[in-house]
Amino acid sequence: MAGTLVGAGGGFLLVPALLLLEPHAAPVSITATSLLVVWANATSGSMAYARQRRIDYRSGLVFAAATLPGAVAGALVVGWVPRRAFDLLFGVLLVAIGGWLALRRWSEGIREPPRGRWVVVRQLRDREGNVFRYAYPFWRGIGISAAVGFLSSLLGIGGGIMHVPAMVVGLHFPVHVAAATSHFVLAFAAGEATLVHAARGVLGWNETLARGGLLAAGAVPGAQAGALLARRAPGAAIMRGLALGLILVGVRLLLLGAG
Repeated sequence: MAGTLVGAGGGFLLVPALLLLEPHAAPVSITATSLLVVWANATSGSMAYARQRRIDYRSGLVFAAATLPGAVAGALVVGWVPRRAFDLLFGVLLVAIGGWLALRRWSEGIREPPRGRWVVVRQLRDREGNVFRYAYPFWRGIGISAAVGFLSSLLGIGGGIMHVPAMVVGLHFPVHVAAATSHFVLAFAAGEATLVHAARGVLGWNETLARGGLLAAGAVPGAQAGALLARRAPGAAIMRGLALGLILVGVRLLLLGAG
């Protein structure tokens, strides 16, 4: 539910929980489990956001295509990362992003649109009649999505904790549209990475698949509830809640990795 509320897919909460509960598990096993759950969460959440009509499908499909090569690469590279280095890397990333989000001033007001040849101008009307107008640099969106695809697959977090802030700040998306569209993109990226892990045997008929399946089953109804809450929550509140969660979890992981 919390992952869908902020458009993050839930991996930023699940991976740290698995790291703390299974201190000797390999990073590839943990990320494979998390990405399976993120895929289920993102797919369910996208259906809920689709009913609200807050997904920018045209931009989302382009961003999803940009994430796929990185998602495959991240799923392959994680098998070579030592557990302690993984804990520290994850902790640093969460604290850095959380601190930046907490210190930034969020606003739903109109900002000066970008200008240039490769600028995409979009207008979206949701189910309740709210109109969102925004514009973003096309190639910047591609670059951000490609980087997010790699890092999210490497860390098993789906990428929403990076993609949503980047879409809001770097691409000028309204917060609610960013959260919904990010979830749509996550469904593709996490699904692709999950298939890579399955092809490599990490998600075979074993404990990893069973654990991921049970967690995924619980994520589906939670995603529906999170999308419903996100419809009413102020954009700034969504980003502040995301920041607090990231900092708390990141500090705990840094302590675990340092110990």
